[in-house]
Amino acid sequence: MRKIARNVYVSILKTSSALYDYIFREWIMYIPSHRIRLFFIKRKLAALGKHTYFLMGVEIRVGKNIFIGSHCAINKKVLLDGRGGKLTIGNNVDIGQETNIWTLEHDVHDDYHRAVGGEVVIEDYVWIASRVTILPGVRIGKGAVIATNSVVTKNVPPMAIVAGVPARQIGVRKSKLLYNLKYKPLFR
Repeated sequence: MRKIARNVYVSILKTSSALYDYIFREWIMYIPSHRIRLFFIKRKLAALGKHTYFLMGVEIRVGKNIFIGSHCAINKKVLLDGRGGKLTIGNNVDIGQETNIWTLEHDVHDDYHRAVGGEVVIEDYVWIASRVTILPGVRIGKGAVIATNSVVTKNVPPMAIVAGVPARQIGVRKSKLLYNLKYKPLFR
């Protein structure tokens, strides 16, 4: 009887957790008030710096593994995945809309389609344009720029400009990186 009660309790916990994730993703993250969204985001992430702005529609998976610095802009419909390992985002990072940052993927060579994870680190002053995909196990160096629609499969050196599928270096950024992002649009 105890085993049945325990199984029911575990089932209820899993269901309530899934329901909370659904409400967070589909309702809370679409509230047109950054302050209200931020109230809930702070409770979901492992760490969050000051003056970081989240637009509507950001999806956070396993926030206890996600660490975000100060003065960041996380644009609409960005996916931050902490399921496969730690996701660390530094200070003054600009992430364009519809970007997916994955810490978990399937092993294409595994007979059983097993998932494999890897930590992702995005250092300070990185600029990630729209619709970029970053795969597990990648480190993006300070000041790097990732062009629109790129797929990052390998580490990116500091100050590199990369583009393509898979992303390859096409240039070097020439900036002293003296800015602090202050992106705060109204009703987004």
